Amino acid sequence: MFYRDFLPRGSGIVTRRPLILQLIFSKTEYAEFLHCKSKKFTDFDEVRQEIEAETDRVTGTNKGISPIPINLRVYSPHVLNLTLIDLPGITKVPVGDQPQDIEYQIKDMILQFISRESSLILAVTPANMDLANSDALKMAKEVDPQGLRTIGVITKLDLMDEGTDARDVLENKLLPLRRGYIGVVNRSQKDIDGKKDIRAALAAERKFFLSHPAYRHMADRMGTPHLQKVLNQQLTNHIRETLPSLRSKLQSQLLSLEKEVEEYKNFRPDDPTRKTKALLQMVQQFAVDFEKRIEGSGDQVDTLELSGGARINRIFHERFPFELVKMEFDEKDLRREISYAIKNIHGVRQVLQYLADLI
Repeated sequence: MFYRDFLPRGSGIVTRRPLILQLIFSKTEYAEFLHCKSKKFTDFDEVRQEIEAETDRVTGTNKGISPIPINLRVYSPHVLNLTLIDLPGITKVPVGDQPQDIEYQIKDMILQFISRESSLILAVTPANMDLANSDALKMAKEVDPQGLRTIGVITKLDLMDEGTDARDVLENKLLPLRRGYIGVVNRSQKDIDGKKDIRAALAAERKFFLSHPAYRHMADRMGTPHLQKVLNQQLTNHIRETLPSLRSKLQSQLLSLEKEVEEYKNFRPDDPTRKTKALLQMVQQFAVDFEKRIEGSGDQVDTLELSGGARINRIFHERFPFELVKMEFDEKDLRREISYAIKNIHGVRQVLQYLADLI
């Protein structure tokens, strides 16, 4: 089995930037980051340190967050080609340098990744909390209402109150998912601080499921090794299912590009129709970009100040009412102007409707 311990662990919010982890089958084992591609890491303790340093470089050292991902590739003869994305957990109360709307920023960050139809969602929920209040499952349901892409992962089974268990959840009876739930028991912070070996942790996890009266009948379907196996199988199946639509989309894009290339074969720079078309395309693109800016749906999000539609919204709700109060006007004249405005907006439509009713 392939075991490498290189993801940062600790209390509070540890993952403060998305980590895009690509596992790539190779004869030799090493890791490399996109931001320092010339360097190969063979010591995975150094990989962890680099993740922490790169996180602090962008977000600072006081719990700040950023949507800019860290790209890490791990090459090894012990892995299958697979891409995993580690995302921040949802934080409701800001601490340190975190923004006041950190909960919404993290949710937007997560939605950008889990909305992709080609991805599987690992909805991780601790067993010692009410499943109905799980933020992970709630967000997964927003983008995957049928539960077709969601795998439930239940952690901290060993920390549940005495006399309670998560049997109904793990048997997929409480909040059913098509792909079901898998229970895991991870190392505690005390285990990590004590340098507990991953193999020893997996052995302890296996012993827990085999000895617990509520879980021993499903022990072979629980644990981290089983999660690894299921994830590999289900991702393979999911890729197979999505390939036809992906192929169709690529063929459509290819036809569109071939059509565009065909148009450029007879391209003449001095053709006035070309200039007109180019100008129209620029105007149309500007209109699209302007609309996205107003709606707040563009690719770039300003993190330093309010801009676009958000700024207009604040002015309208915070300043506009006070400006209205300051205005001096004659109520009679104002009513007359409003009446004319309403009539002018309707134009001849009322007359046409009247004629239609007569007919």
